[in-house]
Amino acid sequence: MSTLLVKHAQVLATMDNDRREIADGGMYIEDGFISQVGPTADLPAAADEVLDLSGHLILPGFINTHHHFYQTLTRAVPGAQDAGLFDWLRTLYPIWARMTAEHIEVSTKLALAELALSGCTTAFDHLYLFPNDSRLDDEILAGREMGVRLHASRGSMSLGESDGGLPPDSVVETHEAILADTQRLIETHHDGSIGSMTQVVVAPCSPFSVTTEIMEDSAALARSLGVTMHTHLAETMDEEEFCISTYGRRPVELMEDLNWMGDDVWFAHSVFINDAEIGRMATAQTGVAHCPSSNMRLASGIAPVRKYLAAGVPTGLGVDGSASNDGSHLLGEARMAMLLARLDAAPNQSAGDLMPARTALEIVTRGGAEVLRRPDLGSLETGKAADFIAVDLSRLEYAGALHDPVAAVLLAAPVNVDFNYVAGRAVVADGKLTAIELEPLIERHNRLAGVLLD
Repeated sequence: MSTLLVKHAQVLATMDNDRREIADGGMYIEDGFISQVGPTADLPAAADEVLDLSGHLILPGFINTHHHFYQTLTRAVPGAQDAGLFDWLRTLYPIWARMTAEHIEVSTKLALAELALSGCTTAFDHLYLFPNDSRLDDEILAGREMGVRLHASRGSMSLGESDGGLPPDSVVETHEAILADTQRLIETHHDGSIGSMTQVVVAPCSPFSVTTEIMEDSAALARSLGVTMHTHLAETMDEEEFCISTYGRRPVELMEDLNWMGDDVWFAHSVFINDAEIGRMATAQTGVAHCPSSNMRLASGIAPVRKYLAAGVPTGLGVDGSASNDGSHLLGEARMAMLLARLDAAPNQSAGDLMPARTALEIVTRGGAEVLRRPDLGSLETGKAADFIAVDLSRLEYAGALHDPVAAVLLAAPVNVDFNYVAGRAVVADGKLTAIELEPLIERHNRLAGVLLD
């Protein structure tokens, strides 16, 4: 049995049901799970590894519920910088169609490096096109090298331009190929156990890029194999108009008719959702991945996050694609979620309507765990996985804010974390990644990005 003692944190914010914040806090960890959490004086005095975090704030590891790793290769692409979603996609689809297995591998490592340094311990990725020799296996194997928990989705696109969809025919797949490969990936890579490092999600891309048949059959397959389901939904008015003109139904109603509502489902974005639909999502416990920076970058709109939280809709946070953000800084995204919710409340000018920093931190920890259906994650308490992050409070950014360091981590400028532990193992130590050297990775990534754009 391996043990880890974490001690003397200035504050340890548990995010447990009582929202305890422990001064001089610490944890005793056995084989990657927390066995004790509390004041340092109450913990065992020794362990195989001892981590003294004096002067640091400890938080539960952040959980990213929506991303597209491969898009790190196409940040700030001319022609897509100032476009709305549909035109943005039309610009980028032909570029993405040139990707190979190497592009998937390298972009996965770079995205997870960026996420880990920003506090992410569990990441969901939505990979929905597989050009040339690329496979989801390339992402899963690359992800294992990084040490971050990965929920990798077997996405799909089956409705090409010639059949009334948005993507070019060159990047769509057949119905049969999608289902066969999805089942293979689940049977090969999915681990549904407590503390698992890899899970596979069934994730057709969006209502405007797949057929209703693939949506229905994907749901049936996912439920027969006991895995979760994800898709983009109600991101823009263009999508709403597409659903109404093509199917005669609003996006949520379409999902209900296709068996895509339930506590095993979550949607990305969900900006254009009315109050009645929010109520039905809450009843079904269908979750949402809120992606504030992407929604602003593409001028999509402001998701009704305060209403989701008030109604009891499981709500997590996503950085979304690194070509629509154009970054993967999860702590920065949590700050953006807090600020955008406050802007959304501005007409009321009521302090009671303003999202507190601690609420945004709950969304990116407890909320993400609920959305991904991971009861073993999201808080620091006995029996939970030992996924935690720590930031040094002596930084310039926190000067003058130490009277409330928990709030300061969002109200002050976002920083990279100093420590990131997943299952009790260091992914980031003293501000540096433990699994890889960044400079060679960045150089390789930039070379491959140049190939795509050449």
